[in-house]
Amino acid sequence: MADILPFKKPTAAQKNRGKTLCSRGFHQWKADKETRFDSQQGNLVTRYVCQRCGKTRVPRQ
Repeated sequence: MADILPFKKPTAAQKNRGKTLCSRGFHQWKADKETRFDSQQGNLVTRYVCQRCGKTRVPRQ
Protein backbone atom coordinates (compact mmCIF):
# COMPACT_ATOMS: atom_id res chain seq x y z
CA MET A 1 0.00 0.00 0.00
CA ALA A 2 1.08 3.57 -0.62
CA ASP A 3 1.52 6.23 2.04
CA ILE A 4 -1.43 8.58 2.40
CA LEU A 5 -0.46 12.26 2.12
CA PRO A 6 -2.43 15.02 3.84
CA PHE A 7 -3.94 17.51 1.37
CA LYS A 8 -4.80 20.13 3.95
CA LYS A 9 -2.44 23.11 4.20
CA PRO A 10 -0.99 23.73 7.66
CA THR A 11 -2.57 26.72 9.36
CA ALA A 12 -0.53 29.79 10.30
CA ALA A 13 -0.61 28.69 13.94
CA GLN A 14 0.82 25.28 13.04
CA LYS A 15 3.56 26.74 10.80
CA ASN A 16 4.78 29.30 13.34
CA ARG A 17 4.36 27.20 16.45
CA GLY A 18 7.09 28.09 18.97
CA LYS A 19 8.80 30.70 16.77
CA THR A 20 6.77 33.66 17.99
CA LEU A 21 7.54 32.90 21.63
CA CYS A 22 11.30 33.05 21.06
CA SER A 23 11.09 36.23 18.99
CA ARG A 24 9.33 37.91 21.92
CA GLY A 25 11.92 36.76 24.45
CA PHE A 26 10.14 33.72 25.90
CA HIS A 27 12.81 31.09 25.30
CA GLN A 28 12.75 27.55 26.67
CA TRP A 29 16.22 27.26 28.23
CA LYS A 30 17.85 23.91 28.91
CA ALA A 31 21.39 23.15 30.15
CA ASP A 32 23.73 22.18 27.30
CA LYS A 33 24.92 18.59 27.76
CA GLU A 34 27.53 18.70 24.96
CA THR A 35 29.77 21.39 26.48
CA ARG A 36 29.01 20.99 30.12
CA PHE A 37 31.06 23.88 31.56
CA ASP A 38 32.74 26.99 30.22
CA SER A 39 35.46 28.73 32.19
CA GLN A 40 34.94 32.44 32.78
CA GLN A 41 37.41 34.28 35.04
CA GLY A 42 38.31 31.07 36.85
CA ASN A 43 34.69 30.05 37.56
CA LEU A 44 32.80 27.16 36.00
CA VAL A 45 29.74 28.42 34.12
CA THR A 46 26.92 26.31 32.65
CA ARG A 47 25.80 27.14 29.10
CA TYR A 48 22.09 27.12 28.27
CA VAL A 49 20.49 26.47 24.86
CA CYS A 50 16.93 27.27 23.78
CA GLN A 51 15.11 24.09 22.78
CA ARG A 52 13.03 25.83 20.12
CA CYS A 53 15.44 28.18 18.30
CA GLY A 54 18.92 27.01 19.37
CA LYS A 55 20.10 30.32 20.82
CA THR A 56 22.79 30.01 23.53
CA ARG A 57 23.06 31.90 26.81
CA VAL A 58 25.59 32.12 29.63
CA PRO A 59 24.08 33.48 32.87
CA ARG A 60 25.73 36.46 34.52
CA GLN A 61 27.52 35.99 37.81
